[in-house]
Order: sequence, then C-alpha cells, then structure tokens
Amino acid sequence: MTESIDLANWERRFQAFLTEQADEDTSHGLDHVERVVAAAKRIGREEAARMAVVVPAAWLHDCVNVEKNAPHRHQASTLAADRAVAFLREAGYPAAHLDAIHHAIRAHSFSAKIPPETLEAKIVQDADRLDALGAIGLARCFMVGGRLGLRIYDVDDPFCRDRPPDDRRFIVDHFYAKLMTLPETMQTPAGRREAQRRVKVLSAFLEALAGELPEERG
Repeated sequence: MTESIDLANWERRFQAFLTEQADEDTSHGLDHVERVVAAAKRIGREEAARMAVVVPAAWLHDCVNVEKNAPHRHQASTLAADRAVAFLREAGYPAAHLDAIHHAIRAHSFSAKIPPETLEAKIVQDADRLDALGAIGLARCFMVGGRLGLRIYDVDDPFCRDRPPDDRRFIVDHFYAKLMTLPETMQTPAGRREAQRRVKVLSAFLEALAGELPEERG
C-alpha cells in the first residue's frame, strides 16, 4: 500500500521543529539526527518498512534530551515520544501512524531497555545505534566524555582487564560497557552488517591506543 503522505514536506517541518528545540548537546544535535534519518531510510527501504512511521520517528527520536549522567536518563525516550506525538497531532500528521511512531521513539533508547516490537521500531533503533559506532561514534564518545569531565582511561587498567568498566569515570570504559556490544544487539540484517563494519574502527582505535600507552601497572 502506497502512503499518500508528502514526506519531503513533513521532513522540512520536522527540521524546523528541531531547530526550535535545539540545546547545547552537540553529540545529539541536528547533524546526529540527520545521520540517523539517512541510515533509517536506507534500512527501511531495504526492509520494505512503513516509511510514514520510520521517517518521523527517526527525525524526532531525540526531540527531548536528557544528559547521559542524569538519574532519569532512562526516561528520555518516553519523554521524546510524548513530545513528538503531541507535535505531530497538533500539526495534523495522520493519526493512524502516531501509536507506531510513539513506540519506535520509546524503543530506540539503549538505556530505556524497551524491546522494539515492530519492524519500524527495530529500524530506528538500529539507525540510532549505528551512529555510536565507526569514526563518527568514536568522535561522539570523546565529545560526550569531555563535556562530562571524564578521564580518558584508567592508568592502572586502561582496557578493563581486571575490573568492570566504569564509564562514569573513564571514556575508554564506555567502549566495553556499551559500544563494543552494539553489533550483537542490532535488529535488522542491514543494521547488523553495517554495525560489524563500523565496530572494526573502534577495535582499531583500541589497538592503536594500547601501542601508545605506557605498560600497564601491577
């Protein structure tokens, strides 16, 4: 069934809405959203998904931002879903898609731990997680860690060999706490293939870092 929605026009409206909502979190800014949208479109076309759900959910998935170290971080995707659907309803987006968009936004979050129950939710989750991998994911990881005032690594055990990762203190620990595990969480074949390619960039970085550090203590 062909959607009778002018998505190109709606995308311009989504972008304008996000520009009005802009905050100082440059790791989740409009450039991040645009990359997620592009990835979601690629996966969505390959998986024959409902683009009338995928596209708005990808555009609006981070329309409410909660800092990474905030105690209510796990609620961010629900807050974003609520705001997105309120905006879409007021703007006149077809009501038949709103519940699916709400779920796709809620389920995209790693910290929320909400299982994606639709193809469209799986695609948006995959697209968002891809942006945490590869060269751009590496840059974003250090951008966030620097903003939070974290140290780059634990000088006694940089690569978490004898301790659990603590990514509230060390940036490199976030690789072990989350980033390196993302490929196995991907929901679609296309997302999984791209994640496996991008995670090699992170592995290469860790290998290069190991070659530049003093020998580990102990």
